[in-house]
Amino acid sequence: MAALATWLVARPQNAILALAVTLLLPAPQLTSGVVMVLLVLAQGTRQAVIEALVAGAAVLTASLLFGASMASAVMLIAGTWVPVVLLAVVLLSTRSLTLTVQVSVIVAVAAMIGFYVVIADPVAFWQPYLDLMAEVARQSGLALNEELLNAEVMTVSATLAFWMLYVAGLLFGYGLYKKLPIETSDYGWFRDLSFGRVIAFTMALVSLLAVVVGATWLQNVAFVMFVTFWIQGLALVHFMHAEKLIPPGAVVAVYVLVPLLQVLMITALAVVGYMDAWFGFRRRMKKA
Repeated sequence: MAALATWLVARPQNAILALAVTLLLPAPQLTSGVVMVLLVLAQGTRQAVIEALVAGAAVLTASLLFGASMASAVMLIAGTWVPVVLLAVVLLSTRSLTLTVQVSVIVAVAAMIGFYVVIADPVAFWQPYLDLMAEVARQSGLALNEELLNAEVMTVSATLAFWMLYVAGLLFGYGLYKKLPIETSDYGWFRDLSFGRVIAFTMALVSLLAVVVGATWLQNVAFVMFVTFWIQGLALVHFMHAEKLIPPGAVVAVYVLVPLLQVLMITALAVVGYMDAWFGFRRRMKKA
């Protein structure tokens, strides 16, 4: 990993090539986002943005030559790089990984609320995407459960998916940055990540309001806030490993089980992370 990080920042052409290639890979918000965060932290925002502009121009030129949609290419470039650049800038400004991730949660919730404000009819907005997914499923010989996959599920899923990809890009990019064989700035450890009681209390308050008011959008906001705590639960696992409370195999097992069990594991980690925000398990472990 150190060799890869060193190669990426060694020359501008390396960075440009990596940005352009990773932009075309699946889940570019993660793959290309990691490279972008590394470049911003290691080279500075100005140089990283210049390299991104050159890489973006190359991708747009290729799109034009192959007859691809220019609008889609622009949306892909902006949607991939702008959020992670902003997260990296916040990290540089606050010098705190924890505060940066906390800000990302607030932005994700604000974006979701903004969606409900701007989009008067979420069902009509998501219907073309649902129809496309149903058609792809039929062509693949699969059956899509359209009763479970509705507009509300799509809104929540899209919010969480993009938030997870951007935050993962930030975390892995910061991890690559720390692997550089030079003196690097210290913005904190992932194992110490905590959303704090303010976000935990806000989630509880929103949940209560959702029950009293009965508004679906409030229920969705509360659910999104709750699920984001799975990152804190994962950080707690890393803390326990660092304190030699669990073996390395336990950490590996968690990472293996997350894609296998998905909802079950993320929910379990979210519960642990939410409880940690209130009771401070790491502080208690250190005292013990």
